[in-house]
Amino acid sequence: MSQEKARIQLVEALRDGRIERREFLRGALGLGMSVGTIGLVLQACGSEEKPADAPPPAGHEGTGPGPAPAPEPELGPIEADLHIYMWSDYIAEDTIPNFEKEFNVKVTLDTYESNEEMIAKVQTGAAGYDLVCPSGYAVSVLRHLHLVEQLVKKHIPNYANLAPLFLGSVFDPKNEVTVPWQWGVTGVAYRKDLLGKVPDSWALFQDAALKGKLTMMDDMRDNIGAWLRFLGKSVNSVDAADLAAAKAEALKAKPILASYVSAPVKAQLIAGDVFAAQLWNGDTMQAKVEKAEIEFALPKEGSSIWCDSMCIPKGAKNLRAAHEFLNYILRPEVGAKISDFTGYGSPNLPASEKMVNKVAYPTEADMKNLEYNEDLGAGTAAWDQIWTEIKSG
Repeated sequence: MSQEKARIQLVEALRDGRIERREFLRGALGLGMSVGTIGLVLQACGSEEKPADAPPPAGHEGTGPGPAPAPEPELGPIEADLHIYMWSDYIAEDTIPNFEKEFNVKVTLDTYESNEEMIAKVQTGAAGYDLVCPSGYAVSVLRHLHLVEQLVKKHIPNYANLAPLFLGSVFDPKNEVTVPWQWGVTGVAYRKDLLGKVPDSWALFQDAALKGKLTMMDDMRDNIGAWLRFLGKSVNSVDAADLAAAKAEALKAKPILASYVSAPVKAQLIAGDVFAAQLWNGDTMQAKVEKAEIEFALPKEGSSIWCDSMCIPKGAKNLRAAHEFLNYILRPEVGAKISDFTGYGSPNLPASEKMVNKVAYPTEADMKNLEYNEDLGAGTAAWDQIWTEIKSG
């Protein structure tokens, strides 16, 4: 059976109620479906329940004021253990030891390299994680699958430190399940001593004179999104003509690129094997610590901006410890050290002001050239197909 046919049968089984959401997720990840596509299928098949506080349908509002909000639950005393699952190189070296010492909690930290890897672990429930760190679109999938706990805000008073810019997101509009962790932008990391110029356009990756010395990210949204911006289009476009044009530009670049690679390209930049790479600003700054000649530039055509968040997986055993950790990392001095280590910006406003290497929030003018990746809806399948064709073409 072809992989495509297997995907279709899996979706039909979910739609017809022959398998549950979690069984669908296991199969979908095994068949290489992207997190974005999985989220779309789950939504289309009606797998997301209406929130308890959702308004009644139009015409059924009633005449009374409605029930009062339920009081937040009591979490009891802090537990002795905490299990965290997050991206590699994404937390300061002393954050966890200092937390352990202050709260007398033993923290276990495991790392992953993709949202798909994280979701696959969380949905089994076997790993027993208390905190995870998904990207925005992955939060949407976790919510569709009912795999995240609602935050108990009375145990996170430092939530007030978060900048309004990073609240009310499309994946958590009521700020119910996420604590914004780090934010950043995608651009160009380059060796100023080897490239000999400041890259100001995505056209750099079509420069035949640099064949074999350039890389672009192994990420569908960032890769295709860059070429859409190059063409003056939105990173969230689902227009067939836009996507065809972006694919054509990507295929022009492909024979010039050394490879499609994301975070691991840092070592290649440091070694000088790669002169320039599409990369996140924070990873660029991490590489710069080891090689001062590495710099970051944002192409004039614009790019994407993102914000990762911390969430509590459904069924987490150490809820009070998880909430205490979330409140702890929102202390200004703690948040500042985390972002100084990662090289990314802090959504924590007072923390951003305490950073040694400050990452300024984007201005109104900056935001005209930056976009958040949004749910592509029915266009996700077309993006998946084009990305497959780019990589195999």
